[in-house]
Parts: sequence; structure tokens; C-alpha cells
Amino acid sequence: MDSTTADPAIRIRGLRKTYGSKHAVDGIDLDIERGETFALLGPNGAGKSTTVEILEGYRSRSGGEASVLGIDPAKGGLEWKARLGIVLQSTGESGQFTVREQLRHFAGFYPHPRDVDEVIASVGLEQQAGTRISKLSGGQRRRVDVALGIVGRPELLFLDEPTTGFDPEARREFWGLVRGLKTEGTTIVLTTHYLDEAAQLGDRAGVIIGGKLVDVGPIDRIGGQAARVPIVRWRGADGLLREQRTEEPARLVASLVTDGGGTEPADLEVIRPSLEDIYLDLVRAADAVDDDADPAATATAATAATTASDTQEARA
Repeated sequence: MDSTTADPAIRIRGLRKTYGSKHAVDGIDLDIERGETFALLGPNGAGKSTTVEILEGYRSRSGGEASVLGIDPAKGGLEWKARLGIVLQSTGESGQFTVREQLRHFAGFYPHPRDVDEVIASVGLEQQAGTRISKLSGGQRRRVDVALGIVGRPELLFLDEPTTGFDPEARREFWGLVRGLKTEGTTIVLTTHYLDEAAQLGDRAGVIIGGKLVDVGPIDRIGGQAARVPIVRWRGADGLLREQRTEEPARLVASLVTDGGGTEPADLEVIRPSLEDIYLDLVRAADAVDDDADPAATATAATAATTASDTQEARA
């Protein structure tokens, strides 16, 4: 399908993945537009990786509909797979090859691969290009994973926790790489536990908790406007800590100073909620309305109970 089409890169309707009575993915509806960077957030075991692996064609779904670049991922062939780039949480790359040898080998699978040396430079492995992968550090191996994911010049790139093991400088260099891919028109689906990473790279985000998509929207609107109302926190004359949400924090602070005879209250601070604050509020709210079980624990248990089954699917 031509990338200029108005159809979304990914369309999901009622997506489900069940293991017996457990719902790892529970009726997700979602469109991801072509050329956007979409961050998928959620606690461990919430259903993020299961959802992504269904879209990559690694896992079968129990129900619902899915379209990835116009193709059902359960039926995608080699031509379709060549249009995808995938960076998994862990890979089984062969340690006996050098970085350059491994990338050249993988580049041969694609019709229009990137220049191998350019890819090596883009992930900061020029000094390790001739080093066997088995001799690399964990962070350097993770860079090899990213390089393998982009060498085929994918239309759609899945990044599952891509900067695990990166130091802060390497993470920021990687962010620059992702922004460069976006300017080329690459659609990017990012799962990450680093919420600053989602805020830096994402156009939109979706929050999955207990297999359900509890919120989706532009990064600066996740959680709704009420979640972004500043919080004024201070310690009262009785020593108790107090806080209040207000659209006019300066006015509240001024009134507290006036009430205190011109003295600023102890431990006074004005907090403007970050994406992390809003995300944690969403998680707590979802936990509070689940009377039966902790959603993250339920999904984790379901995933753990079916590891062998999913491994079998991935090999099929």
C-alpha cells in the first residue's frame, strides 16, 4: 500500500488475546496514522508487548481485527515483513559475527537496505564495527538490536523498550536517530518505561492497563485537562502537609502568605504534573476500580502461564 494513502498504518478493532479465562488484551480499538510516532505505555504485564507482538505477526490473536500497512498481520508474508523493522526486548543475534558482518547479513534480506556503515555510525558503534557481538557490553548489544531494526529502511518500525541499557548520553543520541527516521516518513510504535522518552519522541500515546486501552491522545493531553491542573503543596501551622489543585497557583500562594502574616508557609511548592505524574494517576485509578484483581498482576500471571504456548506461536 502506498505510504501516501489516507489509511492508517495500523488499525485495531476489538483486539483480544485470552489464555483460558485471562484477558491479556481485552478489546482494544486503535488507529495509528502513517508517519506518526506513537508511544504505548503501561505497567509490566499490562498487555503492551502482547499487543505489539500481535501486530508484528509473532503472536496470534484470540479475536478482533487488525490491519498493519493494509495487511492482516496473521497473514503477512515475506514481502509484508520486509516493510517492517522490529526491535524486540531481547534478541538471539549470533555472537560469533562482528557487528558489520551481522548487519551486512541482515541487509541482504531487504530490497532497499540502508548503507551498513551509515547504520553503524547512527547507533554509535563505529569503534566496535569489527568486534564480535559476543564481546560487546549489554548496552552495545542493544545498539546492535536497534541497528538491525532499521537497516532494512522500514515503513513501520516497532521499538520495544529500545534504550534499555543505554547511558543518558546514548539515549539522547538515539532520540536524535528516531527523530531523523520520523522526518523520512517512518511510522514508529514505541513501548518504553521511560516516560521522558515518550514525551520527547511521541506525537500521541496510549495507556494500556489490565489489557484495556484506558486513554489515548496527544502527549500533552493524556489524562485530560483536569490532570494537568497545578498542585500547591505546603505545611500548615499545625504541621500537617496539605495540597490543593488550582488553576491559579499564584493567587493561592499569595493568599497563604497573607494568611501567614506575610510569611511563606513551610515546605511550599507548586507542582505542575508531568507525564509521569499523570500516567501514575491513571494506573492508580484503574487499580481502584478493579474489585477482582490487580490488572497488572492478572496480565502478568496470564503471560507467565502461557510462555511456552506463545514461543510455539512465534516459531510457527
